[in-house]
Amino acid sequence: MLSKGINFLNFKIKKKEKKIDLKLKSILNENNQVIQSLRKTYKDSFNKKKLKSLDKTLEYRIIGMGGSTLGAQAIYDFLKKKIKKKFSFIDNLQPKHKLLFNKSCNNLVVSKSGNTIETIVNFNTLKKKKDKNLFITENKNSYLRQLGNKLKCEIIDHNNYIGGRYSVLSEVGMLPSELMGFKPENFRQLNTLIKNKKFMDALIINVSNIIFFLKNKKFNSVIINYDESSTNLFNWYQQLVAESLGKNKSGILPIVSNMPKDNHSVMQLYLDGFQNNFFTFFFVKEKNSIKINNKTILSDYKYLKNKNINQIMYAQMKATENVFKKKKIPFRTFEINKRDEKTLGELFCFFMLETILIGKCLNINPYDQPAVELIKTQTRKILT
Repeated sequence: MLSKGINFLNFKIKKKEKKIDLKLKSILNENNQVIQSLRKTYKDSFNKKKLKSLDKTLEYRIIGMGGSTLGAQAIYDFLKKKIKKKFSFIDNLQPKHKLLFNKSCNNLVVSKSGNTIETIVNFNTLKKKKDKNLFITENKNSYLRQLGNKLKCEIIDHNNYIGGRYSVLSEVGMLPSELMGFKPENFRQLNTLIKNKKFMDALIINVSNIIFFLKNKKFNSVIINYDESSTNLFNWYQQLVAESLGKNKSGILPIVSNMPKDNHSVMQLYLDGFQNNFFTFFFVKEKNSIKINNKTILSDYKYLKNKNINQIMYAQMKATENVFKKKKIPFRTFEINKRDEKTLGELFCFFMLETILIGKCLNINPYDQPAVELIKTQTRKILT
């Protein structure tokens, strides 16, 4: 168990390694803004007064790319049952977006650099006269900073030292969470977690195992996800791992596999195909799950009677785990007991710390993304 909210089964191959423990302690002691954003003491560059410029009667639309939207989208989907307002996310260049929004909205436009082409284009094509607009961007001269000043809308400073994929617990994710009705301090769990020996040991053992897998040519991190509301949590994880560690001709390929539908497609490959994968099972226990209609169940399938969908999926997960054990396929399992801000904050902390620690162990800078910048430069040249 990582905490009361999360039951955790770790990889079984490698044990805790002292050198990785020391690296983690070093990371936690750094004066690093990413690490600081995981703590309750982090000071956001916004306050509730700055949010008054938005219209509470309108829906919210978050426009950005990658980490500028994925963290907020993960929060919205994971905790949607608690959220009264409707949020939409524009995170790709798709002409159909224009057709979906005829009404006025509150636009939250997010770009660290302030020069992200897709974000600029989407805002340009979607904005209406009666929209209320709020920008989150670095405090420097950029397209969005200039545009925000021209439109005389509220501009929130994006922390210069926190890249998009690490920004979920900074202004980028916490401002939307405030608008959703949550308190940022409930997500920022690092102060508590570093005192939790089980959590810290689990983190170190995870990294020990993942380093072992990489040395043995297992490069694919496959998420076996049994919770539809966590799909964007793992889309966020996918960017975090791929962009942080995919450097110097090495890295980890994160693959999100949504269950149980993928039992009927890629599971055959996972079980009997090439063995360069390691797996993460993810399941959320739901109290109010849809129940089976007993009247329409035939006698051959009477074992389904009195069951609900969550119970059936849990049985499928345990069955898959049993097969993985027999085939000696490496996996870990997260079982979520409580769907709330604290649990989600713990997951954000766990995956970010794990990624940073893997990078440090591989002598990779986990904070930059130099190759992606090449495409941005080339795109601008072609369009000029």
